[in-house]
Amino acid sequence: MTRNGDGRPGDGGLGTLGIEMSGPEKGEPGDGQLLVGDCIDAMRALPEGSVDLVFADPPYNLQLGGELFRPNNTRVDGVEAEWDRFDSFNAYDGFTRDWLAAARHALKPTGSLWVIGSYHNIFRVGAVLQDLGFWIINDIVWRKTNPMPNFRGTRFTNAHETLLWCAKDQNARYTFNYNAMKEANDGVQMRSDWLFPICTGPERLRGDDGAKIHPTQKPEALLHRIILATSKPGDTILDPFFGTGTTGTVAKRLGRRWIGIERDEGYAEAARARIAAVPAPDELDFAATPSRREQPRIPFGWVVERGLIRPGSRLFDARRRHEARVRADGTLYHSEITGSIHKVGAHVQGAPSCNGWAFWHVDHQGKPTSIDWFRQKLRAELH
Repeated sequence: MTRNGDGRPGDGGLGTLGIEMSGPEKGEPGDGQLLVGDCIDAMRALPEGSVDLVFADPPYNLQLGGELFRPNNTRVDGVEAEWDRFDSFNAYDGFTRDWLAAARHALKPTGSLWVIGSYHNIFRVGAVLQDLGFWIINDIVWRKTNPMPNFRGTRFTNAHETLLWCAKDQNARYTFNYNAMKEANDGVQMRSDWLFPICTGPERLRGDDGAKIHPTQKPEALLHRIILATSKPGDTILDPFFGTGTTGTVAKRLGRRWIGIERDEGYAEAARARIAAVPAPDELDFAATPSRREQPRIPFGWVVERGLIRPGSRLFDARRRHEARVRADGTLYHSEITGSIHKVGAHVQGAPSCNGWAFWHVDHQGKPTSIDWFRQKLRAELH
């Protein structure tokens, strides 16, 4: 039996809501498409290799029984919907295999896939991912600042969920905006443990009766980091378990196109209204620090040609232990050794390799200046 985008039995039919697009590659940044129906059928119907990133928040198969109450005798809102119930682990594994295979069909060779889950399901999902050929890049621990306590006192408070970040295979050239993540973390390399509160306050969608519209709505901050880290402006983001549209909301704000698949008409309608309220994005707003790999290559010889550093200039390391002179073709001379800024930098240190741009400095306007400053000046001109 196939199940739909929220895990419930699906009818396989598709309708379309939201912004119309002729395909996932069309439209302006921020545009999207909301498909109502079975997520497996919908992903199979997408053109092969047409999306850049898949974020999936599948049913967790919690299999919880009975009611749970707080110490003050108020009832805890759990996940009780039929879409989160499966007859057996085998049934859940089959459903997982089907939707992951369909997502793999839609994902570009350079794309990324993210799956979030709890201890109830994430290990089973991880095994299926590897069986299908996906390569796990990182497992991310989302540590919740405000987790639900364990009211019965029978185990540790479950204070985290796990995300698996995957490429289509081990050799895939996936997107990772390392510099953007480092800048977002005050210049420190970002780690794989993320601290966010669960979705509360005005961000939590509620009906007229005050009840949560969706029991497992994820915080926008979590999707912001995922999308910013592993996609580019204009990329297409696919969410096969769209719910109330967190992925589409953040994708639109960050200038990405999006495709959401959702079976429940009520969830779809809430997502539609929520995303429509997001202002059209401005390119300056969703720009982020580019990866060094994506920046234009600037040979040191260009710096010399432009006269930013003159032939005969003396280069030195930050502690002035080593020195070399610049030649007219952009090579360096040290004693009887000549070569690139990288080769000579490695030689003077007795090291197997060296990033010459980071190693060498020059006196500029009365102070030591990294030669990389001049490279960035030329890159700015190219842009």
